[in-house]
Amino acid sequence: MKKLINDPLRVVDDMLEGFVAAHSRQVRRIPGTNVIVRKDAPVKGKVGIVSGGGSGHEPAHAGYVGKGMLDAAVCGEVFTSPTPDQILSAIQAVDGGNGVLLIIKNYTGDVMNFEMAAELAEAEGIRIAKVIVNDDVAVEDSTFTTGRRGIAGTVFVHKIAGALAERGASLEEVEAAAKKAIQRVRSMGVAISPCIVPAAGTPGFVLGENEMEVGIGIHGEPGIEKVSVQPAEHVADGLLARIVEDMKLDQGDQVAVMINGLGATPLMELYIVHKRVAERLAEKQIRIHETFVGEYMTSLEMAGCSISLLKLDDELIDLLRSPADTVAFKTC
Repeated sequence: MKKLINDPLRVVDDMLEGFVAAHSRQVRRIPGTNVIVRKDAPVKGKVGIVSGGGSGHEPAHAGYVGKGMLDAAVCGEVFTSPTPDQILSAIQAVDGGNGVLLIIKNYTGDVMNFEMAAELAEAEGIRIAKVIVNDDVAVEDSTFTTGRRGIAGTVFVHKIAGALAERGASLEEVEAAAKKAIQRVRSMGVAISPCIVPAAGTPGFVLGENEMEVGIGIHGEPGIEKVSVQPAEHVADGLLARIVEDMKLDQGDQVAVMINGLGATPLMELYIVHKRVAERLAEKQIRIHETFVGEYMTSLEMAGCSISLLKLDDELIDLLRSPADTVAFKTC
């Protein structure tokens, strides 16, 4: 294992300290926790937005803390759900009196721990709403989830909910917008090499020299099949076909596209994938309204990418374009 780390058991703590040192004008860390919050939290009268999950997916989730997106991110150990007490600390830190929305990716540990924290917060009199993101079209059920997994499409949910909360909307309104985004977002990914969890020191799964895993999860969970490595256009065609079919997109529909790198994929390759996605959508007369290419939800140093589509309407276009000022996502 070759990694630029110190103690494998302290990678999350070291990473968070470095993150706050680099971005201290925007965020702060709650002492004694792995919780990153907006520098100005809690914002009085504003719905607080809390998300999180295991570390190793940077810039998710701490990179999306800031104006127009998250009020707090709870960072578990690598690929491990944060604990209920840490999530509760995040909720308490961002409660501005108008309730708190929890955005949860659909993994068994995340759902259980966020729901436990929600119950504890409600016992303190904090109003809580919860949404569960399940955008991965590849796998319906697994040992990690009941139903579909939550992957990079979660970033769109952060943006939509965060934009409306920033405008002073009610908890019910913000929850409804988040649910609308979840209903309209679909994703699927592919890996061409595995990643190594620092504390383990060995790859989380094995791929042959000429193999790729189609439908991989962001923690290295199995996809739908292993196949021989294919040209980028074939990979894009396969992922996009499943997404479009599941979304039931029609001619004239508008979408936002996210081509997300999994940690070790050069931007050159991500843009090559996007070229094919744009061509295929144009052939189907589906209009791309917004495009995002880069690393938004990674898997340590896994090589590969995911494609996410968000079906837009006027409300979602407005919220997607609404100002956001975070470390990893900025709109004017």
